[in-house]
Parts: sequence; structure tokens; C-alpha cells
Amino acid sequence: MKKVITYGTFDLFHQGHYNILKRARELGDYLVVGVTSESYDIERGKLNVQDSLLKRIENVRKTGFADEIIVEEYQGQKLNDITKYNIDLLVVGSDWRGKFDYLKNYCEVVYLERTKNISSTKLRSEGMIYRVGIVTDDAEDNEMVLESKYVSGLHVESVYSEDVFVAREFCDRYELDSYGTDYEQFLEGLDIIYIRSGLKNRADYIRKALERDKYVISDTPMALEPEEIRELFALAKAHQVVLVEKLTMVYLRAFTQLVWLTHGALVGDVVAVKCAISQDDFEGGKNFSETVSQALCACIKLLGKDYLEVKTNAVKSSDGCFIYDIITMKYLRALATIEIGTTVDVENELSIIGTRGRITVPGDWWNTGYFEAKIEGQEFLKRYSFNFEGNGLRYLLQELVIMIRDRRTECTRFFYEESETLAELLKIINQRG
Repeated sequence: MKKVITYGTFDLFHQGHYNILKRARELGDYLVVGVTSESYDIERGKLNVQDSLLKRIENVRKTGFADEIIVEEYQGQKLNDITKYNIDLLVVGSDWRGKFDYLKNYCEVVYLERTKNISSTKLRSEGMIYRVGIVTDDAEDNEMVLESKYVSGLHVESVYSEDVFVAREFCDRYELDSYGTDYEQFLEGLDIIYIRSGLKNRADYIRKALERDKYVISDTPMALEPEEIRELFALAKAHQVVLVEKLTMVYLRAFTQLVWLTHGALVGDVVAVKCAISQDDFEGGKNFSETVSQALCACIKLLGKDYLEVKTNAVKSSDGCFIYDIITMKYLRALATIEIGTTVDVENELSIIGTRGRITVPGDWWNTGYFEAKIEGQEFLKRYSFNFEGNGLRYLLQELVIMIRDRRTECTRFFYEESETLAELLKIINQRG
């Protein structure tokens, strides 16, 4: 008898879950299904799980495919289960391809391709699941497909690109349902659009998606003209949807706590914020506007929107290419300094200097997992640590799902007025640089 095992959360049970259980059952004579516990979902960073463990187990049982249902409660349990139940074959989704190859020493491992072309009506009848489309210029997904799997209620459906070869490659690589080069047709049937195309066409894609009542996530900056940013936000409000910039930093618990403690005078009155960031170290190398937006976001959240003056000191090579810059933002009682480089070595760090101490976030501070505070009168550093999973994108997606279900029309992590301020600063910096 050939024994097969597979695992999953099986939240908001839908046709895709049914299909993978059916296919797993067809690969053997006896199927064991592991359903993740609530505590394990939290540990591995699975967000927004809505159905109880009992309901998820019952939904698996109702399919009739499982001969035995167990609960997956901890990391590393798969190996113990394979031995305990004399498993011959482990079945997992292809999005985990390679991750469980180490178990091939104990049983056969099969990665099943994801279910394609699940009807939107079918998905919604089985639970509130939002369909996601991606607009791109290249075949890299920026981890949207993977990160969305950690947020219950999302299904990445299709991809759009003006280049049909890019669209087809992206679709095949990430096993999406469809791809296209007709933007209006692409928008049909989708709920959320992630726009990561080049800045040249970004605002136009955003505008057309909002006009079709789609929720939109856009790489930052969405546009370089503050007036255009205001128009896009006004359009989102008019269509009662949400427009969100992909500034994942503001969704991380550590950064939220950092801002809250700073505003609560942990180190007294803030007199300076210093950011250092290298383009080459930021997600494989973004352009200047995308990279400096992260630092501007931090300064706006920590010091506010009411800056008095902005100065830039760009250094360029003999052929006019940007190399290095120090940007200063003057506030009434504080100064923000942003150091940014391309081919030169810049040591990434965020520091906040107050009248009673200093807060420091070393390394890639835009992926804030912890920070340290040296407070006047205290001998030792105080460390604040908050674990997060992935690249932070899942927390933005989690917040977006909540906003959709609450029918909110504005993000409270980075307000529309803050986005407008960011665009104003970018315009000043780019003109003077």
C-alpha cells in the first residue's frame, strides 16, 4: 500500500484546496492530511487565518479524500510524520519547489503545480477571496506571488506586460492562470492590482485601475508630480477604493514601535534623524527615486510633514552619472540628513538623536526587525526586537485585506498627505540634483 501525506492551512476552503487533495489522493492508496494549528500558523508568519482549526479539519474531511487527518503543530514535524506513518510520498505545492528536497532521503517528494483558472464566482462562494493581478516590465515578481500565500484571502491570478514575452515568461515561472497585453481586458475580474512597472507609465496604470474600481498597490514613487499624486488619491476616494504605496517598512511592527516611542520622547526631544542607504543594497538596486523614498518616508514618519527647507549636494561622475548625495531637511527644531550612494560604499544605518539619548537601527533599517536605544542615565543599551517574516510585503497585504473588508478608503500607516509630502520632496531633490 502506497501512503501519501500532504499539508496545508486550508483556510477559506476553495476549489484549489479540493484539487490538490484530489490529486494527492490519486497518487497513492492512503492519504494523510496535515492541517496546521493556529500557533504554528503564527510561528511561520501565516496571516489573516479566518477559519478555526476545527472548521478547517471538517472541510478537509468533507472532501472524502483523507483517510487520516492530523494537526501540524511545529517546524520539523514533517520528518517525524513521515517516519511515524510510514509515508512513501510527500505532496506539496510547486511554490515550495526545492524547499523540502531534504526529505527525499526518507520518501519521494512531489511538487504539484497550482490550480489554474479557478472561477471567480466559485472562489467567492466558498469564502471571501480577492483576486490579484500584477503589472510589470520584467519577469521578476518582487516576491508578491510568494508573500501573498501567507495572507489568507488572496489569490494571484494573472500578469500584464506591454511585452508579451515578459508576460508569458512571468506567467509560466509563477504558474499563474493567465497573462495579457491588453490592459482593459486584464483588469476584468480582478480586485487588487499591484503595479511595479517603470515610473514612466506607472501613474497611467494606476489611474485606469482606479477608474475600474480596483484596489491598487504601487511601487514608490507613484509619480513625481505632487499634483498628480493628489489627483490619484482623489480618484481612489471617488471610487471608494484604496491606493497604497509599497512602503513595506511602515507595516513592520518594529518600525511602528520605533515611531511611537520616538514621538513618546523615549530619547527626549528629537534634534536629528540620520539615514544612510545604498542603492546597491536596497532590494538588488533600485533607481535613485525609489531608493531615496525609503529614507524620506522614515524622516516624514519621525519628524512630520512640516519641513522648512531642503538641500541636496549631489556628486556626479564626469559623464553625468549620479554617484553620491547628502540631502538635508530643515525642520523648526530638528534636522534630517539622508546619505545615499550608488557605486560608493555607504554604511546603511538609521539613527535618531534626542536631547536624552540616541536610537539606532543598524544595517538594512528599512527591514526593521530591531532597534537599540541609549538613554541618558542608563548604563546599558535597551534593545527592542520584533520578529517578522519574509520581506515585509505580507504585512502590507494583510492590512490591505483588512481595509477592503472594513470598507476603508485611506491607509492609516502612510497617510495620503504624507505621500503628497514625499512627492514634493522628491520633486525638489530631483530638480536640484
